[in-house]
Amino acid sequence: MQEEENNEELNEEFGNQETITKVTGMYKDWFLDYASYVILERAVPGIRDGFKPVQRRILHSMKDLDDGRYNKVANIVGHTMQYHPHGDASIADAMVQIGQKELLIDMQGNWGNILTGDRAAASRYIEARLSKFALDVVFNPKTTNWQASYDGRRKEPIDLPVKFPMLLAQGAEGIAVGLSTKILPHNFKELIDASIKHLRGKSFTLIPDFVTGGIADVSNYNEGKRGGKIRVRAKISQLDKKTLVITEIPFGTTTTTLIDSILKANEKGKIKIKKIEDNTAANVEILVHLPSGISPDKTIDALYAFTNCENSISPLCCVIEDNKPVFIGVSEILRLSTNLTVELLKQELEIQLNELEEQWHFASLERIFIENRIYRDIEEEETWAGVIKAIDKGLKPHIKHLKRAITEEDIVRLTEIRIKKISKFDIDKAKQFIESLEDKIAVVKNHLANLIDFAIDYFKNLKTKYGKGKERKTEIRLFDDIVATKVVMRNTKLYVNREEGFVGTSLKRDEYVDDCADIDDVIVFRKDGVMLITKVDAKTFVGKDILHIAVFKKSDKRTVYNMIYRDGRSGPSYMKRFNVTGVTRDKEYNLTAGSKASIVQYFTANPNGEAETITINLRAVGSVKKLKWDIDFSDLAIKGRGVKGNTVTKFSIKKIELKSEGVSTLKPRKIWFDDVVQRLNVDGRGDLLGEFKGEDRLLIISQKGFVKTVKPELTTHFDSDMIVLEKWTPEKPISAIYFDGDKEKYFVKRFMIDNPNKEEIFISEHPKSHLEIITTDYRPMAEVVFSKRSLEAIEVNFEEFIAIKGIKALGNQLTTDKIKQVNMLEDLPYEPPVIEEVEVNDEEVVDNGSITSDEKNEGNDDDGQTALF
Repeated sequence: MQEEENNEELNEEFGNQETITKVTGMYKDWFLDYASYVILERAVPGIRDGFKPVQRRILHSMKDLDDGRYNKVANIVGHTMQYHPHGDASIADAMVQIGQKELLIDMQGNWGNILTGDRAAASRYIEARLSKFALDVVFNPKTTNWQASYDGRRKEPIDLPVKFPMLLAQGAEGIAVGLSTKILPHNFKELIDASIKHLRGKSFTLIPDFVTGGIADVSNYNEGKRGGKIRVRAKISQLDKKTLVITEIPFGTTTTTLIDSILKANEKGKIKIKKIEDNTAANVEILVHLPSGISPDKTIDALYAFTNCENSISPLCCVIEDNKPVFIGVSEILRLSTNLTVELLKQELEIQLNELEEQWHFASLERIFIENRIYRDIEEEETWAGVIKAIDKGLKPHIKHLKRAITEEDIVRLTEIRIKKISKFDIDKAKQFIESLEDKIAVVKNHLANLIDFAIDYFKNLKTKYGKGKERKTEIRLFDDIVATKVVMRNTKLYVNREEGFVGTSLKRDEYVDDCADIDDVIVFRKDGVMLITKVDAKTFVGKDILHIAVFKKSDKRTVYNMIYRDGRSGPSYMKRFNVTGVTRDKEYNLTAGSKASIVQYFTANPNGEAETITINLRAVGSVKKLKWDIDFSDLAIKGRGVKGNTVTKFSIKKIELKSEGVSTLKPRKIWFDDVVQRLNVDGRGDLLGEFKGEDRLLIISQKGFVKTVKPELTTHFDSDMIVLEKWTPEKPISAIYFDGDKEKYFVKRFMIDNPNKEEIFISEHPKSHLEIITTDYRPMAEVVFSKRSLEAIEVNFEEFIAIKGIKALGNQLTTDKIKQVNMLEDLPYEPPVIEEVEVNDEEVVDNGSITSDEKNEGNDDDGQTALF
């Protein structure tokens, strides 16, 4: 009983202790310890060598095992676990990631595919060894700082003595507790060039480069710091009119994820494709087949807008410095890395100098010891101390030229010289060896005295030795913003019930308006003079008595609305012309003067700024004398939607009739080509191509010998090998000099484009055929320079050399000798033929001023929508 009472007292006391124990302090400490551990030991790379701990331990283990032969990755992983206190799977994955960057590890076997996303084979099936670059750059035990491994059994490097900006070359990504890092990879050669510029005191700029290639817009890179952003795109080109080919993919995607995103966009109706083929092997090749009637240029933009063909990447440059996470830019990382490389090179030179001086010191002692036969002085000595003293005494007369004092260790080493070496000692060879050491010492001292130049030569040597095949893969280009509403596939039909005031995609029994997409906006004009813009939906009430409805195009300055309205119940009538470029969604805008009971009496929407002529008919009331007259909308200036307008009449209008269809009042559109983004624009960026009317076309010629004409649409994509882009003049001949690979001769030809709607090749399709020069001048001249110095250059007058023939004609033979280069000379004067103007009455409209046929050219294909009341 006594024992039970004691146990109860103990339990009660123990229980009381549990209830009063506070865990808040422990939680705070433990959480901070855990967070610090993950940041410092798992997720974030160190700034000195650019490695995370697991990467550092993998490379150290590979160096331990290195004998020049391949090792099973499973063996390397097991060896790494002596240093890394975590599972084998995480080590193997980290090793595969290092290997796929193709810089530090020489791989053998199936290491996966970064293009397709295929995983590597199991670690027991693949092998690896350190690359020659890694052996040269990453390791040096003499300059490495060591620490005990996690269990104290072995030593591991605190940081590897990396003499290269490895962190920027490989990139890094990791998620820790409370922070993350995302450092993008950069180009090997560009990093070396930047390091050399830094050592020379020059400025430099670093931009990312990805193994997957693609196109990148780095205008907002911001040195890789927080807040920066880059946009990456796949490289897409047009194989033919019905096929697109993707040859490079954006960083962070694979062909599998890219194809999935394209199929999802197709299922949602954002784009329209027929089928997709993945032919990727060593290089990316994804074929996107389009249905007939689908624009390839528009589809390319849609792929960028709605699929993973374009991605945004937000870099965040976080590294460990002095056991703390810091946020710095990539330029600062390169400066620190380059300075560290210089310091490591200095340490290596100092170590090398010390070793050479020690070799010189002992070689000199050895020569003195043998040449002066000091070894005979120890014959009568009976003790070890006596031997040391005798040698020391014998050396003293001969050591004045030595650079340091003799130690007991030096004398001990002299006693260890074998009799065989003494008997065969060659004084001349000894002198030569000492002199060679002195030469080496002089070289090392010179390197130390000119350390920066030595470091620059070191980087140049790295570039020469390992730079082959490491050219930039990602093309840098400024991207134009793609407006999703302009490129989305409109696979939904929009309907309207004008009387009840409903619009939507579900009103299939009502009036069809147009094809639309779910991201489109709809613009609505009502009889009461109210305008409204709302998003496409299944069914939306926008107000009764709808006059006009259409899919809204934001920032559209070419669509002009012509309107006549009555102000109030009995007020005067006003007319106005305006366009709508942008408004607030779902807000009602009153286009009249604002009086109650105002109504719209006449309204048209004109896609190309057409201005029609109408007839006004008044009611025969009171003393009104003129009951009918014509009005030409072209006499009215285009202004904002909020203007009151010009007075039409103070009297009541009976009806308004359309007298004649309108013609465009807009000027021919000026179009520029921006070479930076490789796109057309109307904003004045780049080179002016000319003023274009509705029927005008662009002439495009490629280096491969293809020629075509296209309408100047702002969504047009251009191939990288385009050499001619200009406004097409149909009567202007095209002149060319080309090499025919089949006949192995040079030919001259002149031709015109007979079929502007077809792309054709004007040189032979033999693989060795190539274009030497192309010109679109009327009367061109060229100088041909031959490779043989004995042959004089000749001048070619294209007009005299050959007449204009068909595009498929072979042309006239120029020469069989190899041409070095062709230089264009100043073309001959040309006077265009005078064309007599013939007056054509039926192509003019004369009413309140005349409109000629030239003014009618633009916009005649699209008729305005008319409503009469």
